[in-house]
Amino acid sequence: MNRARIAALPSLVVLLSLVLAPPATSQTPRHGGTLNLMLREELSPGFAIHETGTISTVWPAMPCFNNLVLFDPLKKTESVDTIIGELAEKWSWQDNFRNLVFFLRKGVKWHDGQAFTSRDVKFTFDMLREAADAPAKLRINPRKDWYANIEAVEAADPHTVVFRLRKPQPSLLLMLASGYAPVYAAHVPPASYRTGCVGTGPFKLKEWRKGEYVEFVRNPDYFVKGRPYLDGLKYLIIAERGTRQAALQAGKLDVAFPGETTKTAAEQLKKAVPQLVITPVSQNVNDNIIMNVKKPPFDNPKVRLAVSHAIDRRALVQAVHQGGAVVGASLAPKPWGFWGLGEKDLPGLPGYAAKPADEKAKAMKLMAEAGYTPDKPLKVEMVTRAIAIYVDMASFVINELKLVGIEASLKQIETAQWHPMATRGDYQIGANLTGIGPDDPDANFYENYGCGSPRNYSQYCSEQVGKMIDQQSQELDPKKRVELVYAIQKKLEADAARPILDWKIDHFTVWPHVKNLIPHQSIYNFGRMQEVWSDK
Repeated sequence: MNRARIAALPSLVVLLSLVLAPPATSQTPRHGGTLNLMLREELSPGFAIHETGTISTVWPAMPCFNNLVLFDPLKKTESVDTIIGELAEKWSWQDNFRNLVFFLRKGVKWHDGQAFTSRDVKFTFDMLREAADAPAKLRINPRKDWYANIEAVEAADPHTVVFRLRKPQPSLLLMLASGYAPVYAAHVPPASYRTGCVGTGPFKLKEWRKGEYVEFVRNPDYFVKGRPYLDGLKYLIIAERGTRQAALQAGKLDVAFPGETTKTAAEQLKKAVPQLVITPVSQNVNDNIIMNVKKPPFDNPKVRLAVSHAIDRRALVQAVHQGGAVVGASLAPKPWGFWGLGEKDLPGLPGYAAKPADEKAKAMKLMAEAGYTPDKPLKVEMVTRAIAIYVDMASFVINELKLVGIEASLKQIETAQWHPMATRGDYQIGANLTGIGPDDPDANFYENYGCGSPRNYSQYCSEQVGKMIDQQSQELDPKKRVELVYAIQKKLEADAARPILDWKIDHFTVWPHVKNLIPHQSIYNFGRMQEVWSDK
């Protein structure tokens, strides 16, 4: 394919280019300094963002990489209007959102000195979509279904790439702007990202001392002039929740971990250190219950619905999150997100009756119909990740289930084993947190509810829902798309596909000398660090 063919593509929609936003503060940014940032656990699996589904990898790995496009780091709200170029200098939609053409930056180098070209882009996305002729394969590919609509990735020349789609999909651009969508180097084996990082990003990996820290230094050859401002970043691994908070309070950490500061912790920190800057912000992460529909007893829809009816969402928000979360279905509700069902839309769905006792009664009736009684309770093992915020939620859920005749024992799983276990379906029921890269239905629905998707941990599969998901993805009228998305969310909750319990609110905390680190409405997309500077 050549440029002449690109020029012949019909229906040019818009051509966009990189415009770096002005600094978010009125102060003039200063160069120099190193920040200490919080990590709650070891990186698993290393810097291999494409093989992970956790912020524990995305947050410390993002400074090493670049995307084709990224949500503007200086703007809190993420939308198609806040997307800026990174490795792509310009891009255009053509043929009514069926072809997406990227014009790449010239002169970009990988950290090992090799030149970045369209070959790297084609390599990355052929690997992700698992093309038949892909030159490499991932060990685990959590977001394979993000890219299922891509028919071909064509490297027209060293600085032009065309994504050809099977059907229109405007949301592809938003998924490409997520921290989950970095470009890998074609000359580096994908497995090597589990132990090191060769990227094009603003920072280069200096050292990863397992169990202790990850350290980056400034990339002097970075393609954005004058960036990054900082000389270095050091991510300190602190496993115990109280120790993390104490280190932040004492100034040993400059920046908290996204999604880790609860409302109660924020109030304690502010009382102890009034000058701390605390920002309540959406995480784009929900608490949910995964149930393996392929294994007894959760192959019985009555049992799955009983679980959903049994859990008092509003009590969970107060007891576990102290008000630092909101109820909702499978997408975050306004004002924290754009697509989610609001409080007024939830009555009638399992778990949302005005009186919790009515929900418990429905749950017990369903359990009785499935053959379980107070004298013959259902005994199951509930798995969850061995992280405090997971265990808190799981403990509440176990107590709720006990009230309707489900006795669950808790089993904690380390992160390195959690995602492979869930992908295999090697569990009965789990207390889970699901984070969505961008706030967009395609990113959520295809990844978490698509038949056969690696991240569809419940293995729920509905032909009807699949058709509805495809329909909303192709809908170009925003109002019609919202209506379709609302209908899908109601159907998913009615089916107890993956009962959503709440959407978590972060209270992102930094010391006041940390400038231009703007938390977004999704914790997965603002960790690049190229605009961040220190006034210390």
